[in-house]
Amino acid sequence: MKLASLKSGRDGRLVVVSKDLSSAAFAGDELPTLQSALDSWDTVASNLEDLYVALNGGTTSEAFKLEMDGLAAPLPRTYQYLDGACYICHISRNREARGDTLPADIYDAPLIYQGISHGYGAWNDPIVGQKEADLIDFEAEIAAITGDVPRGATPDEAAKCIRLFCLLQDTSLRRIVAPELKRSFGFLTAKPESFLGPIAVTPDELGDLWNGKFVSGKMHVHLRGEQVGNIETGIDSPFSYGDAIAHVAQTRNFVAGTIIGLGTVSNEAATDDWSIGCGCIGEYRALEIIKTGSAKLEFMRMGDRVRMELFDYDGNSVMGAIDQIVA
Repeated sequence: MKLASLKSGRDGRLVVVSKDLSSAAFAGDELPTLQSALDSWDTVASNLEDLYVALNGGTTSEAFKLEMDGLAAPLPRTYQYLDGACYICHISRNREARGDTLPADIYDAPLIYQGISHGYGAWNDPIVGQKEADLIDFEAEIAAITGDVPRGATPDEAAKCIRLFCLLQDTSLRRIVAPELKRSFGFLTAKPESFLGPIAVTPDELGDLWNGKFVSGKMHVHLRGEQVGNIETGIDSPFSYGDAIAHVAQTRNFVAGTIIGLGTVSNEAATDDWSIGCGCIGEYRALEIIKTGSAKLEFMRMGDRVRMELFDYDGNSVMGAIDQIVA
């Protein structure tokens, strides 16, 4: 099943979207927002699925043409946003480029911070309000949207609480990242608002791309019209979505409508195969330093465009694209 939110107020208006993204139908007055559906998922999911089937079969009179420009983030405001750094090669390259090593306990537990949980931008909203001098970067990710997760859930139990997946662009200001982390109290001003892809998909909609632990596929990342990433998303993380959720749930309950990402997608093989590239400028520059001795790829400036999109192995877009400019 594919869901989206039309731009409407702060929380959007929930719609069910056809498989080919050509049409949509309102979820109904009783489900005005995605959050309302997540709050009562066990009760309403089957009705939403019925509408999805009817929409794909052309048997509903409620269908209307979907205009992608009219879509907000699927979940514009969330109760909790958690983001990780679970692709270890992403961390390793950044540290190696500055002459540092990995922490001894890097494989003991996933690295996760809590970010801004309100005001997610739409897939085509510009990145605004940031200074070029702060070194504007993007991060290509796949986020899970959870239902309620009980405190103490195991990784397997936690994975079953995932309701949807969508793209996530986690804007980062690299000039501020290092000094903030050095103060040992996590990210804050280095992480402004993030952006979500236009379409949220249920795990079953992914078919073989979802194995209960990771979402597979090829993440294509383009910066200023040039491809900088062609990354396999389902490998090279020692921590699954279930692991990440269970780690945080050790001491807290999750409320339905929590967004959690595994961090910037990254592949070990990129060190030897340049065509794989990276999911952010910071890592790409680190890889340039490791391979050539100097970094050449510039951080984002006003007017620059970034595009990220996950494709299946037949070349089909899985959940739409994030396509933004810096303004």
